[in-house]
Amino acid sequence: MVLKDRQLSLWDDQDEAAEREIEKLREQIRYHDYLYYVLDAPEISDAEYDELYARLVALEEAYPHLRTPDSPTQRVGGAAASSFASVTHRLPMLSLNNTFDHGELRSFATRLERMIQEPIHGFVTELKIDGLAVTLFYEEGQFVRGATRGDGFTGEDITANLRTIRSIPLKLKEPVTIEVRGEVYMDRREFEALNEQRMQKGEPLFANPRNAAAGSLRQLDPKVTASRPLDIFVYQLGIGDVPYTTHYELLNYFKELGLRVNPHVQLHRDIEGVIEYCGYWAEHRQDLSYDIDGVVVKVNDLQQQQRLGHTAKSPRWAVAFKFPAQEVTTRVEDIIVQVGRTGVLTPLALLTPVEVAGSVVSRASLHNEDIVRQKDVRIGDWVLIRKAGDVIPEVVAPIKSRRTGEEKEFMMPTHCPACGAKVVREAGEVASRCVGKACPAQLLEGLVHFTSRAGMDIEGLGPKVVEQLVAAKLVQDPADLYNLTREDLLGLERFGTKSAENLLVAIEQSKGQPLSRLLTALGIRHVGSTTARVLARHFRSLDKLAQATQEDLLAVPEIGEKIANAIVDFFAEPQNQRILQRLQEAGVNQLEPEEEGQPLAGKTFVLTGTLPDYSREQVVAMIEARGGKVTGSVSRKTDYVVVGDRPGSKYTRAQELGIPILNQEELLALLGVIEEE
Repeated sequence: MVLKDRQLSLWDDQDEAAEREIEKLREQIRYHDYLYYVLDAPEISDAEYDELYARLVALEEAYPHLRTPDSPTQRVGGAAASSFASVTHRLPMLSLNNTFDHGELRSFATRLERMIQEPIHGFVTELKIDGLAVTLFYEEGQFVRGATRGDGFTGEDITANLRTIRSIPLKLKEPVTIEVRGEVYMDRREFEALNEQRMQKGEPLFANPRNAAAGSLRQLDPKVTASRPLDIFVYQLGIGDVPYTTHYELLNYFKELGLRVNPHVQLHRDIEGVIEYCGYWAEHRQDLSYDIDGVVVKVNDLQQQQRLGHTAKSPRWAVAFKFPAQEVTTRVEDIIVQVGRTGVLTPLALLTPVEVAGSVVSRASLHNEDIVRQKDVRIGDWVLIRKAGDVIPEVVAPIKSRRTGEEKEFMMPTHCPACGAKVVREAGEVASRCVGKACPAQLLEGLVHFTSRAGMDIEGLGPKVVEQLVAAKLVQDPADLYNLTREDLLGLERFGTKSAENLLVAIEQSKGQPLSRLLTALGIRHVGSTTARVLARHFRSLDKLAQATQEDLLAVPEIGEKIANAIVDFFAEPQNQRILQRLQEAGVNQLEPEEEGQPLAGKTFVLTGTLPDYSREQVVAMIEARGGKVTGSVSRKTDYVVVGDRPGSKYTRAQELGIPILNQEELLALLGVIEEE
C-alpha cells in the first residue's frame, strides 16, 4: 500500500510539472502569435517558434488528459463533416449601402446630421477587404463558435475551419464574452502560389483571392482549410458589453484582446477627411498585398450609431465607398507563346490597347493551354479584361455574342518558338515545356543551376558572373563554359588576371565531377540530386543511361513513370545530344566511380539543423557514398538522426522514439572521416 501511494505521488508530481510546462508553453505561443499576427512585430525566429510548438505537441501526446480545446495545437482536429449546421445570428449581419462619388459621401453626412439634429462626432474609415464576412463568438475568452454571414440572418457553422486560421486567437487576453465580426481573406501572393500548385496538379483554378478564401472556408474537411493561407481582419462588435463610447476605441480594444485589426484604420473629424482618405486608397490600393474594393465609412460615436439605427437591410450609420469598376472590353488581336526561364510555354493574348485601372494594357497572360480551352478564348474575340489584384492584366471571358465566325482557335505549338526543340506535356500536368538545354529563353537559369554547388560546383562562377558571360555572348549553352579563355574573362568587368586564372582552374577541376553531379547539373525534369545518384549508380555511364528505354528505367526501383518519360524525352532531343557530345569532347567526365565499400548499407539517416563545418549536400553525399540513405522524416525505421544547430521538430520526434542522435563529431566517426588538425 505504501509503494502504491508513492507511485501515485510520483505520478501526481509528474503531472503537475507537465501541466506547469504545458501552460507556460501555451502562454508563450499565444504571446508570439499576438506579436506576429496582431502587432506584426515578431521577437523570435520561425525555427524558435517551431521548437516551442513541437515541445507542446510532445507533452500533450505524453499527457493527453492535459490537452484542452483552447491549446494552440488544437486548431485542426476531428473528421470531415458531411455538411454545415445552420447558425441564426443573434444580431443580423446587415449589408452596407454603397456610394460611388464624393458628392454621395457628402450627402450621406448631411443626411445623418439632419436625422439626429446635431453634428456627427467624427467618422472612422476602414479598408473594405474583398473577402468573406464571418462572426466569431468568445465565451469567457474562449473561442467557441464561428459562422459565415449567409443571408445576414442565418449562416453556416464553420467553427472547425476558423480554428485553423492562426490569426484568430483561440483564447483572448481577457476572459470576456463577446461576439465580433471580421473578414477572412487571402493575400494575393499566397493566392497566386495556391493557383500555381493547383495548376501543376491539373485542378481547376480559383478566379480571384476572394473566391479562394470563400472556397477554402467552406471545405467540409478542416485539414484542407488548414492547408490554405487564410487571414482575418476584425472590424465590428456584434454582441457584448464593452466600456467604450466610440468605434475607434473599440477597434483598439480588439487589438488589446489579441484580435487582428487592419492597420490602416483612420479617425476623421469631418467628411472632407473621409473623402481625402478614399481618394488616396483609390490610387494606392495596388500597394497592398491583399485586395480591397472600397472604403467603409462609419460614424465614430456609438451612441449616435444607436440613435441612427438601421433599415431592414443596412445600418444608417455606415456606408461603403466603392472604387470604380475594373473590367473593360477589348479585342484579342493574336495569341502568341512565351517561353519562361524554366522552359514552361505560356500563351499570351495580344490586345487592342485599352486603359484598365489607370494604365494602358496591350497584353494579358492566358496561363496555359487548359485555361484557353476552359475560357474558350479565340484569336479575334472581343473579351472582358481586368487587372487581377489591380496589378496583373487577365482575360475574364470572351463575349461570345459578338463573334462573327472569323475567330480562330489557339493551338499550342509542338516545338519551342525560341529554339525549335520538342515541346512536351506530361500526363497529369497542365504545363507544356521545352526540353532543349540550349534554349535561349532558359539559358541564364540553366547555367546558374549547372554551375551551382549541387551541380558541377564551379567555385567563383555564381549568378552575376553567369549573367556577364551570357550578356557578352561568350556562353550559349553549358558546353561553352569549357571553351572559355583567359582573354575572354579579362574582357569582363571586375576580372583581373588572378581572378580569371582562378575561375579557369575551377572550371577545369569540375571536369572530374562524377556522373551523378553532371546529371544533377543538366537539370533534367524531375531529376534532382538524389535521383541523379540513383541513376549514376545503376547505369555507371552517361552513354548507357542515354540509350536506356522506358522499360530499362522503370526497372530501377526508385524510378517512376514521370521520371522515366522525362529522361527519355531529354536524351531524344538532338539539341541536348549535341551539348552532351561537346561536353565529352571537352573532357567532362561522364562515368560514375566504383564504390569501394558499403559499411552503411541498409541504414537510414535523417538530418535536422545546421552542422558547423559541412553543408547538407556534403553530408548527404558522404552518407550515400557509404551505402546509407537519407530521408526527410523521422519514423521507427530511422536508424540515426543527425542534429546540428537550431534543430527542428525531427529532433523532438527522435527523442520520443528513442532513435540514436548524432552530432557532427559522432557522425564523422561513424563515417570513418578523419578531420585534419
